[in-house]
Amino acid sequence: MPEQNYANHRQFVFGFHKVLFPLVFLTFIGSLVNLWRSVGDHHRLYNAALIVALSIIALMLLFYCRTFALKAQDRAIRAEENLRHFALTGKLLDARLNIRQIIGLRFASDDEFPGLALKAAAEGLREDAIKREVKSWRADTYRV
Repeated sequence: MPEQNYANHRQFVFGFHKVLFPLVFLTFIGSLVNLWRSVGDHHRLYNAALIVALSIIALMLLFYCRTFALKAQDRAIRAEENLRHFALTGKLLDARLNIRQIIGLRFASDDEFPGLALKAAAEGLREDAIKREVKSWRADTYRV
């Protein structure tokens, strides 16, 4: 695996991003077309409406499964980075830092982490700006 940096740190899961999501989305579109064509045919209308409902359920499941997993990861990152900051400085992270900023800070090496955390809190840096400030990248290969 190549060394992680700003340019290549985003992770894509082929089966999720390139296969599952497009298939579920296309199924939803197809179900709407099927429903539209079934409007005059009362024998097919009920089944077409059920397929649309199932497609909506699949889209919602896809969205919520992804959102819930990322939210749990965000909470773990917040706890890990707060502990790391405490171990390095003897103080908890600045309360002005939001979760997106803390997620950006996780890539900073131990040497630059406390200073970058102070700068992020004082200047209100966004997650992307924090990542761009990192000089010595600390890889995070577990996030998906």
